[in-house]
Amino acid sequence: MARVYFYVVARDFGFAPNPFHGLCTLATCKPTIRRTARAEDWVVGMGGAKLNAVGRCIYAMRVTGALTFEKYWEDLEFCAKRPVRNGSRKTIVGDNIYHRCPASKKWQQADSHHSKLDGSPDPHNIQHDTQTNRVLVSNHFYYFGNTAPIVPVEILDDLGFKNAIGHRVFSIQKAQHFLAWLDGSFASQVNLVLGDPFQFTQSTARYSKKTDRVI
Repeated sequence: MARVYFYVVARDFGFAPNPFHGLCTLATCKPTIRRTARAEDWVVGMGGAKLNAVGRCIYAMRVTGALTFEKYWEDLEFCAKRPVRNGSRKTIVGDNIYHRCPASKKWQQADSHHSKLDGSPDPHNIQHDTQTNRVLVSNHFYYFGNTAPIVPVEILDDLGFKNAIGHRVFSIQKAQHFLAWLDGSFASQVNLVLGDPFQFTQSTARYSKKTDRVI
């Protein structure tokens, strides 16, 4: 039975999730969701206080596939998701950042939003991200970014969702009112990037898991 994962998006650079190049991907952060979500499950990112977006839906993706970091890195379909730090904002925040060294099998991290300021690998981010070797992929998603709509309060109350640390998992039946609102209001806007990420103008910034700060 399909499930719906809700969590609060603390940072929205276009990195996690990454809604660009025709697919929405969740390749870093949220290791528990990446480990347990299956095809036909939904992952919903709600706005938080840090983004001044409480009660607003930043994105919702129906999981349509999953693959390992190695497959994600090697598959030509996802090459556009590799970060290019001197490129456009879309390429700067690329989330296809992990692969293994053929000889040592140690994780390699591309220069990215999760690297150190000088572009070198950040061991704390590597450890956190790679504890789940799984990337979620969606070809059926809504990404609103800074145009995130307010979810009717009665829907959130019926669901029992409140902003909190961690994530909540609901049955598809329990989340039916939310999904009906989403599809009914935005069906013509599926698979589109409807607004820039909240922090898109800071696309060159880095995130440190060790300090839990954007640097």
